[in-house]
Amino acid sequence: MLIESPVSELQLAILLPEVERIARKAGELIMQVYVRDFEVMIKEDKSPVTEADLLASAYIESELKKLAPEIPFLSEESAIAPFSVRSTWHSYWLVDPLDGTRSFVKKEGEFTVNIALIHQHNAVLGVVYDPITSINYYAAKDVGAFKRDPEGNVDNLVAKPLGELPVITGNRSRTGTMQRFLKKVGRHKLIEMSSSLKICLVAEGRADLYARFWPTSEWDTAAGHAIIDEAGGRLVDIEMQPLLYNMKDSLLNPHFFVMGNHQRDWSQDVSYRGEEKSNNGK
Repeated sequence: MLIESPVSELQLAILLPEVERIARKAGELIMQVYVRDFEVMIKEDKSPVTEADLLASAYIESELKKLAPEIPFLSEESAIAPFSVRSTWHSYWLVDPLDGTRSFVKKEGEFTVNIALIHQHNAVLGVVYDPITSINYYAAKDVGAFKRDPEGNVDNLVAKPLGELPVITGNRSRTGTMQRFLKKVGRHKLIEMSSSLKICLVAEGRADLYARFWPTSEWDTAAGHAIIDEAGGRLVDIEMQPLLYNMKDSLLNPHFFVMGNHQRDWSQDVSYRGEEKSNNGK
């Protein structure tokens, strides 16, 4: 399928169910590894990788190339093209085949398959599949954001207005910046979990905010970014500017907020100390 510029709603509507199918099958491959003993390897960046990551990445790449052979593929587990090459891409697939590998290794049950289509630096299609619950979150620009349960029932995703008691989600490991942020926010309810499920929690109206003050890569956020945008929320850096993709050599994200509404400027509650801001990927 030749992707036009600008990418059309019809093209995305055709691609979306196919990408959803691919994510679901990749999740099945991951679960085949999850239920047995497996080896954990350590990459150069000190992060873990397993057979499940590699199996899912290879399957997703193969299927996406069948679907749209002209679109480049970039995955956490694939060779990373230099920026001199990537900067020529108008569209490309951005994939995290197993987001939440640490949770996968610990058998905590919070990991996802993330597949996004980036077009002109923006996430225009995203699928986040939860292999544990068999729930699929998926969206495409001007098509909508949806949640499909294991029985095949589909609900529209709509981020909710900010309530009196903000519901905030984040990782279980809290940085000093996060602790100070929560203190400045004041009364709130905190939900801690791993992977892109946090973005989906905001998209479906179960949380108001996901705050992230620790390094992530572009493949960690892209699929969820497409979903939160279509659900009516926003994914922005801590200066409240939208995240863009493939804009620089580094694939690290800046610190960011995923917001279900636009009613509050959360940046006013952020304070760094010492070198805490140095791990911001800007």
